[in-house]
Amino acid sequence: MSAAAVEHPCDDEPETLLETANRLTEQLPGHRVEIIGGVITVAPPADGPHARALTKLMRPFISAGLDDGESEVLQGIGLWLPGGPQDFAIPDLAIVDADFDEHPRENNSYDPACFRLVLEVTSGNYQNDLRNKVIAYAQARIPVYVIVDRKHGRVHVLTEPLPGGYDRHEVYAPGQQAPLPASIGAEVSLDVDEIVRAGRSKS
Repeated sequence: MSAAAVEHPCDDEPETLLETANRLTEQLPGHRVEIIGGVITVAPPADGPHARALTKLMRPFISAGLDDGESEVLQGIGLWLPGGPQDFAIPDLAIVDADFDEHPRENNSYDPACFRLVLEVTSGNYQNDLRNKVIAYAQARIPVYVIVDRKHGRVHVLTEPLPGGYDRHEVYAPGQQAPLPASIGAEVSLDVDEIVRAGRSKS
């Protein structure tokens, strides 16, 4: 999900970024508040096509057995990021180790070592998913980052994290299958046409 940056208020005793993020979360129910690279971002509630695309995306992971046994398929789970002392993200979808809840970090977020894959479905400010989060997730050493770019009708699969981004970045168009590394725990390919069509408004 994409987001816009938000400035935190200035007063005699300024809030920490984390305090500001938590206040915004309380004030804006349904919005997704994150801190990426020391900047607070707020994303509005997902629209129907965004939610539809997520449902389509969950199915191949669940069918492959990734929601049972050694891993789980989850939406909206917090991920603590090493890029800043208070950084965290809430990816749209994640595949995590089954024991993830034994590894909590600050602010209802979990240790990035528990995450096998994170996935974002873009909204208005798609550049956040395609740029800032690429660096953030790579620094957290998330093995696989998948981006469903609704604006351009593409699926990006990024693997082999490095400090400044991912070493491998494959882009798939409608009519193609987007294969994911077996390191996530199963053989999974995403039907790009199905996902892109699900993410489009029908109006």
